[in-house]
Amino acid sequence: MQKLIHFLCPGSLEGSKRQHTSDRPEMSRVGAGGQSAWRCGPRRARSATACPPAAQVRQAFLRFFQEQHGHRLVPSAPVRPRGDPGLLFVNAGMNQFKPIFLGTAHPQSELVQYQRVVNSQKCVRAGGKHNDLDDVGRDVYHHTFFEMLGNWSFGDYFKEKACGMAWELLTQVYEISKDRLYVTYFGGDALLGLSPDEESRDIWLSLGVPPSHVLPFPLKENFWEMGETGPCGPCTEIHYDHVGGGRHAAALVNQDNPDVVEIWNLVFMQYSREVDGSLRSLPQHHVDTGMGLERLVTVLQSKHSNYDTDLFTPILDSTLPPLKHLLSCSPLHRAAGALVTRAWWGGADIGSVNMAYRVVADHVRTLSVCIADGVYPGMSGAELVLRRILRRAVRFCTEVLHAPPGFLASLVPAVVEVLGDAYPELRKNTDQIMTIINDNEAAFLSSLLRGRRIIDRTLQQIGPSKFFPTEVAWSLHGNLGFPLDLIDLMVEEKGIQLDWATLGQLAQKDRKTRTQQAEQLEGSVARLDVHSLAQLQRDGVPATDDSPKYAYTIGQDGKYAFSFCQATVLMLYKDHSLQKEVGAGQRCGVLLDRTNFYAEQGGQAHDQGYLMRLGQQDVLFPVESVHFSGGYVIHEVTTPETLRAGDQVQLFVAEAHRLACMVNHTATHLLSFALRRVLGDRTEQQGSHVTAEQLRFDFSTKAPVTTQQLREVEGVIQEMVERNETVYMGEVPLALASGVQGLRTIDEVYPDPVRVVSVGVPIESALTLNSQAAMQTSVELCCGTHLLQTGAMQDLTIISERQLVKGISQIIAVTREQAKQAREVGQSLAKEVDSLSVRVKQRSSSLPEVQRLSKEVGCLTKDVDSTAMPQWQRKELQAILKALQRATNTAIRKLEISQAAEKVQDLLEKHSKKSVIIDTIPADSLSVSILMKVVNQLCDKSPGASVLLLSPQASGKVLCACQVSESSLPKFSAADWALAVCTQMGGNAGGSGTVAKGSGNTKDLQGALTAALDFAWSRL
Repeated sequence: MQKLIHFLCPGSLEGSKRQHTSDRPEMSRVGAGGQSAWRCGPRRARSATACPPAAQVRQAFLRFFQEQHGHRLVPSAPVRPRGDPGLLFVNAGMNQFKPIFLGTAHPQSELVQYQRVVNSQKCVRAGGKHNDLDDVGRDVYHHTFFEMLGNWSFGDYFKEKACGMAWELLTQVYEISKDRLYVTYFGGDALLGLSPDEESRDIWLSLGVPPSHVLPFPLKENFWEMGETGPCGPCTEIHYDHVGGGRHAAALVNQDNPDVVEIWNLVFMQYSREVDGSLRSLPQHHVDTGMGLERLVTVLQSKHSNYDTDLFTPILDSTLPPLKHLLSCSPLHRAAGALVTRAWWGGADIGSVNMAYRVVADHVRTLSVCIADGVYPGMSGAELVLRRILRRAVRFCTEVLHAPPGFLASLVPAVVEVLGDAYPELRKNTDQIMTIINDNEAAFLSSLLRGRRIIDRTLQQIGPSKFFPTEVAWSLHGNLGFPLDLIDLMVEEKGIQLDWATLGQLAQKDRKTRTQQAEQLEGSVARLDVHSLAQLQRDGVPATDDSPKYAYTIGQDGKYAFSFCQATVLMLYKDHSLQKEVGAGQRCGVLLDRTNFYAEQGGQAHDQGYLMRLGQQDVLFPVESVHFSGGYVIHEVTTPETLRAGDQVQLFVAEAHRLACMVNHTATHLLSFALRRVLGDRTEQQGSHVTAEQLRFDFSTKAPVTTQQLREVEGVIQEMVERNETVYMGEVPLALASGVQGLRTIDEVYPDPVRVVSVGVPIESALTLNSQAAMQTSVELCCGTHLLQTGAMQDLTIISERQLVKGISQIIAVTREQAKQAREVGQSLAKEVDSLSVRVKQRSSSLPEVQRLSKEVGCLTKDVDSTAMPQWQRKELQAILKALQRATNTAIRKLEISQAAEKVQDLLEKHSKKSVIIDTIPADSLSVSILMKVVNQLCDKSPGASVLLLSPQASGKVLCACQVSESSLPKFSAADWALAVCTQMGGNAGGSGTVAKGSGNTKDLQGALTAALDFAWSRL
């Protein structure tokens, strides 16, 4: 029993100091009969103070595998996937180890050293293939965010060891009653030719599991696959019966029964799903296990609901003070308040209040973890999913709980208290998390108001209809984030419904488009599959020597010289297999023993160029793409002639393209440094992409970047360019490089040794203990190609800066000649704006002249918005043009009112004291806007009168505007009046009961006037 005490003693568990005293069990004592003090196992009588805190449950798992079974403890990866565009969120513990399963890990990275690993991984399942969002709140065990406890074997132990450790941990360390545990195994699949996994079944039986508790299940339940293709294999699951009491619950396993739930899944990766659907044995067998911490804690704390454990109760308890006023006046909230203090079961849920509390508690955890990891609510991908989660939480807060604004963000400190020790980034970013939630909540509530106005206006315009316009509903949903079910409720009140069938088709089309985009990002001939990688390693094919890509110098003339490279074709890759020969006209990947081509990685685009067979200079093999896969560089070509393994080739990199990428990559490093210098040290890189044409840089920021800050950033970079700083590059042990103060890194798995790029400071100086050198310049870990001196950059201009989402901005910049051109264009446009500003300020009294100026302002605004120019200058010119647009609009409005007043005076003299005024006004460049103003003013000066005016235009078109006195409503409608007249003229009209306008085309103007008068008298 000493072994158990070792794992569970609170004094040795990290983070236990933050547990409330009343909640901390005394687990270091040994009870009567030598029993362990792990008191909260289902075999024992339970009390509130005897349950193990979730933090100790997590730590006991990690220490069991780390100390007892030699596993390496690996930190949780962020929930934003690393280099996996097909995945929205990290949704399983295995995601960060995917390169190991696929064999694509860099041969010098830490990943290739892993054999036995254990961790607790932050996971989000919302959107994509694994999506629990709609289930959250409806039951007590689904979550959008959860922690996956897992242990892995990469080519080390397999089924017997994995099952034995799992059984030992559950039944001896956690002391879960064996009678309550059921295990499932793969029962085989005749269509795939797969036999039952009898090996797993026999292992469980040998461990003492009763035969009646060992159950076979088919492919759907007990065969795990990474995706449509890739590693897969049978799995064995462990299920727990919450009821127990000696009953036999085998019939309830895998039946979605809340009393019998899966707690641990052990996956045995031994196959690979091929493109044709067949299965091949993997060259190495792996173990991937996952156990949800929330479900495990529910078991160990003897609860029936995950929300009744200490992973959620502090959050739920913190909901009570803000809703205190509601608890005292609302029966629903009083019931919910009592429930908070007892247990968060499912059960009767009047008004969905209990569901609302569960949704809010779950979603605020997800929001906190995602935002802390740099995923913010936004308009696409994972950011869009997070926006939907936030808005779903806000709706439950406002519509069900009637909580005040800011309520959701007020729960963040409770989340940090529960999870902050395990995931310190939550404590570091608490204020930012709350700010982003509050800002997005306010934006959503504002969107709801705008959306309601659009819905009301649309309902007025559509007339008699069974369905609400699908395009409007979809636009509200996609652009404003307006929930479709809320639109449905609003239009249902008017006796109209949504066309759910068409909306479903649009949603399916949207999903298909996103899937195709993800596949395009992932799919390439040049990416080696796991079998080919294993074959290369078995055959002793060495990793590609790509060091020649760094072999370049600067000549005395300041020009870059790139070294010549000759190589041997080692293998060709086509149709997911390695081949010795590929015929003419075939697309394939070429593996060489060495290369000077840069493969796409680290945010830098791949090189362009061509291969040429030695001695055959008239045949070129253009290189279409270059990729890095498991240490091998794959050059993708379409062969003009047969290419064979053993052929000698010369490699020619497109030097202008390479140099442009080098310039922009070094510029990216300088930009990162300058942003931190100007905006502060908490400015963190969120992503980048470097091409020959431009650079893109995404970064976190507390507030929008100002015009002055953009100028300062460019100034910092220009100073470093003018100093023509030396760029130092070299490989350094990863541990040594990681200790550099001021080092800029991103969430990425780096090789060891790692390449360091330092601007202006020798690497040795930056590596010196306690050196501050890296704080004053750009020092980064980077595998990209860079300038040797900054002067070749010549200039950098930021041509775009915008917020992607709240808290994340994106900069696009250009260098060298493009930067110079952008500045020249900016100066030219600035002169045009100055000239236009002078003419507007002259305040012409001619309406046509002012209208021309207004159009000119609009055209110049479009030019400023769309032309590549310095962003700081763009913002300044946009502000000036906005003011000019307001000035011209105001001038037009005043002149129109003045013109309308002249027309009104003539009409008043002609139609004095009439209740219905119908007449024509000569064109004289009269717009429908002025015509409407004439009608409005005429009605104001003739109380009780209804007015309809027609204005024939030189084009033959006839404008119509009318207004009906309120005393004539509802019998007499302006919309009906205008429509009747315009229809008679072969046109159309629209408006409200009070005012309306339209147009037609007729030579019989008198007939139209007669029709207008007849319609009016028929309604009065």
